[in-house]
Amino acid sequence: MGWITEKRLTIMVGHYGSGKTELAVNLALMLAEKKKRVALADLDVVNPYFRSREKGELFEEKGIWLVANSKACADADVPSMPVELNTLIQDESITSIWDVGGDMVGAKVLARYQPQVIRQDYRMLFVLNANRPQTASVEIAKNYFREIEAVTGLPIDGIINNTHMCTETRISDIEKGIVLAEKLSQRTGIPVVAHAVEKTIAQEQSLREQLGDRLLPIRIYMKKPWEI
Repeated sequence: MGWITEKRLTIMVGHYGSGKTELAVNLALMLAEKKKRVALADLDVVNPYFRSREKGELFEEKGIWLVANSKACADADVPSMPVELNTLIQDESITSIWDVGGDMVGAKVLARYQPQVIRQDYRMLFVLNANRPQTASVEIAKNYFREIEAVTGLPIDGIINNTHMCTETRISDIEKGIVLAEKLSQRTGIPVVAHAVEKTIAQEQSLREQLGDRLLPIRIYMKKPWEI
């Protein structure tokens, strides 16, 4: 899983419910084990649920700098970008994950930073959940993919399959996502960098053999209130 540390700035985009935030939290924690200065930027100004900034205490414990527009009120929507983003762009000693809001509306916030980001050591990853109707087929997912690129002015250069059904996820869901992700990769020419799988399911020998280094075991941090 060397791809996790390949770039200084990693941007996560995708549809609502794709699991961008869960992946952003997991990747930030993985980076914190390898890098001295890690930041996670919560740039979701659209959806008030499942915000990476909800894990502020965990990030503080792990030495991760949380950049958000309104850390004092985790459920508030403030339609502005944190000024600290400029530091994440300019300071080459910081490795950061950007958790961008879902859909083209959420991704639009990146457009204002495109001239700066495009010159950085960055990558933009498209998070795919084959169980979401809006990305359930290759053609629909491809169109969605290209619309995000058009809105942001930034090319997507990696796909992460994160197909799930929350606590009801089964191996069949993972396998469905693997097929769709690979077909999307063939259609777009963009590689699948990883298949994210909840850590207990990731222990399945069949998945380990099939996915090899592209298997990304993750822990579920973003739980609904009644699941805590």
